[in-house]
Amino acid sequence: MTSSCPNTISSALAAVSLPPPPPSSFSKQTRFSFSTRSWRRSSMSSDRESPPVPDRRVVLGCGLVSLDFLAAVASYPKPDDKIRSTSLKVQGGGNAGNALTCAARLGLNPRLISKVADDAQGRGMLEELEADGVDTSFLVVSKEGNSPFTYVIVDDQMKTRTCIHTPGYPPMVPHDLSQTNLLSAIDGARIVYFDGRLYETALVVAQEAVRRKIPILIDAEKPREGLDDLLKLAEYAVCSAKFPQAWTDAPSVASALVSLMLRLPNLRFAIVTLGSEGCIMLERSIEGNSQEVVDVDNSLEILKRRKDGVATIPTCFSSVVYACKLYYGCHDFKAT
Repeated sequence: MTSSCPNTISSALAAVSLPPPPPSSFSKQTRFSFSTRSWRRSSMSSDRESPPVPDRRVVLGCGLVSLDFLAAVASYPKPDDKIRSTSLKVQGGGNAGNALTCAARLGLNPRLISKVADDAQGRGMLEELEADGVDTSFLVVSKEGNSPFTYVIVDDQMKTRTCIHTPGYPPMVPHDLSQTNLLSAIDGARIVYFDGRLYETALVVAQEAVRRKIPILIDAEKPREGLDDLLKLAEYAVCSAKFPQAWTDAPSVASALVSLMLRLPNLRFAIVTLGSEGCIMLERSIEGNSQEVVDVDNSLEILKRRKDGVATIPTCFSSVVYACKLYYGCHDFKAT
């Protein structure tokens, strides 16, 4: 599987290590703080030790696995063109498959709920996941149909990628996952991850997680059918660069994050991933009495200027905590 989502998995690992979440009934004072994280790749090793892996380290994921055909081209083709690829790779993909592969490589014990067909692609994905340490015993294998697959055109000139996805058939539905398998899959899980796919089945799993008071992390790539229902149950959200503004219609990433947190009062933090630029996190805390109107865009720009361009390990920069006053579900926060 492609390990292309380090921010998502790093946040999942952090969530696994966090103390129990606060009660859902927030006090009138809710405080937020921005953090940014950046890094540069380096072949040099670091003297800093990695954080210890939690003892209870079962991560349950529910979402898409797919076979990716990645064709790199010198430049994106024009209509009716015939061009040659510069390279071709065939490997497992899908947000849930990638995320749980990352989790396994970080030393966690991931279990995956998804669906493939009993075809060459499906069998290959199962073998690849199992080789990386992902528990596939809860995947549903259809005797007929086709496994999901995606053609990915990688444009070397513009540094973009275009995905053409073919869903698996037949699609996964809630009755594919028996109650016995659901309870076995979620037993002992420290956190449950969803990528917004298979939303009907995902909602069943999420409701069981809520019943057991297991934290939920949502990988919000783009607005999807049923995603809002999952977000309402989530305590952690990791978003693509475009999702917060697309979901909130806010004018900037910073104000969109604030709007996201205000609309989803169960969220403890929300992260926006920025590729090679790192990520931005807005975290909620419930303490203090400060009341202040803050220019969130300016606060974020100040944080960005503090980034160290030569750091070779992930580095976090945090803002001063500021307050957002809440009145019974309404707010008087203003992003000036």
